[in-house]
Amino acid sequence: MSLTDPTRPTDVCLNTDLYELTMAQGFWESGLVDSQACFNAFFRENPFDGGYAVACGMGQIADLVENFVFTDEDVEYLAGLEAPGGGPMFKSSFLEYLRNHRLDLTIDAVPEGELVFPREPMVRVMGPVIDCQLIETALLNLVNFQTLVATKCARVVRAAEGHPVSDFGLRRAQGPDGGLAVARASYIAGAASTSNVLAGKIYGIPVFGTHAHSWVMAFPSELDAFRAFAKSSPKNCVLLLDTYDVRQGIKNAITVAKEMEQAGERLAAIRIDSGDLARLSKQTRAAFDEAGLPYVKISVSNDLDEYTIQSLFAQGAPIDSFGVGTKLATCDPQPSLGGVYKLSAIRGGAAEPWTPVIKLSEQAYKRTIPGVQRVLRYYDDAGCPTADMICLEGQPVADPSRMTDILDPFASYELSGTPVELLERVVEHGRRAKEPDGIEAARDRCKGALMRLDPAVARFLNPQAYPVGLEGGLAQLRHDLAHEERAGSSRPTVG
Repeated sequence: MSLTDPTRPTDVCLNTDLYELTMAQGFWESGLVDSQACFNAFFRENPFDGGYAVACGMGQIADLVENFVFTDEDVEYLAGLEAPGGGPMFKSSFLEYLRNHRLDLTIDAVPEGELVFPREPMVRVMGPVIDCQLIETALLNLVNFQTLVATKCARVVRAAEGHPVSDFGLRRAQGPDGGLAVARASYIAGAASTSNVLAGKIYGIPVFGTHAHSWVMAFPSELDAFRAFAKSSPKNCVLLLDTYDVRQGIKNAITVAKEMEQAGERLAAIRIDSGDLARLSKQTRAAFDEAGLPYVKISVSNDLDEYTIQSLFAQGAPIDSFGVGTKLATCDPQPSLGGVYKLSAIRGGAAEPWTPVIKLSEQAYKRTIPGVQRVLRYYDDAGCPTADMICLEGQPVADPSRMTDILDPFASYELSGTPVELLERVVEHGRRAKEPDGIEAARDRCKGALMRLDPAVARFLNPQAYPVGLEGGLAQLRHDLAHEERAGSSRPTVG
């Protein structure tokens, strides 16, 4: 889905992997148009070796579904594709089925900005198997990257200890849509602003920026450049000190700051973009304080991440704000979330009961969870989350005080507190179930969720694992299905 203009999304349905379309044709030709499926989008490991992830992208799912339509132009393009063995890749009658086809999906998702953990469904998709398959790639593309970015930014914001963080990542982001996704997800996760003007226009995010080294280099001297910028932008004046020599830059910035005071203005801040940021920020603070300019803030940039910021504060650096670019936009050192989309239940028609299915693997951690799943999040008396239990939709919870570990069937967790349903309905039969909360509500939700998270889970180094497990009946179902599949037992097929 094109994020560059969400009011008029284009090429939504072709933003997919080809095999989604070839499978859809196969389902159609096999007479499975009315067959139903349930898929879950989830990830297997927390990103950045952390203890949590921040759900993001869910606020755009309804837009994706409602705009997922194959136009005449789309159908014409697909009709021109040739199969490797010769002839058209798609049958003309199937393409006519796709023309102006509307997705009849019902989707539940974790509220945007909420915390999520490995193997629990972030998004649950139910409906015709063809529709479920058609939306897979676009849905994962929407949710995976934004969840990864939001998680990275949440870590950076945590390291900044309440000091503002600005997203500076546009020029290093993965294309225009990538830059917009970074700005949106970062703001939800707690960034104060972005340098991306288009993101500011589209999403209402505060924008921030002043001048670069080229501004200073374009003038006869650094002092001339500083004076010219102060005259041009007296209400938005942040001077970049490290074009030539920071010590001289400090002197020139102090001179301009004094001149601005005489004109009834104030220098807002200085920025340092290279060198030993801890040492230079201390020197800068001391010089400005001695000059009677304690109100001038210190901002730094230069390949920052959560660990660098944490180190700067550990060294006593008097830094007021951070511009974080490359390592935020590229999610260094982890470029992808690894979120997957797996089939968990099937039925022949909307009036029939669901049949749970399971995917096995030579690697035990890739074994899926069967059935139409829901998630109960347990909260203690202070409103802090303590554990998540995955249950079956429409089935009673046999023992709400105990759950089985997902990976180790011989391990269990004791539960206490109040359980609350985590997934919320966002799409009902192809139409939005409600208006999305909006980016500010998602931002507030994220802030609150992070404040209530156990510090042992939130810490960077060797975080405590947040308990996620299976309800007793679901654990037994998973065991039985795995045993049957290993033994080669047959099960009902879709349709």
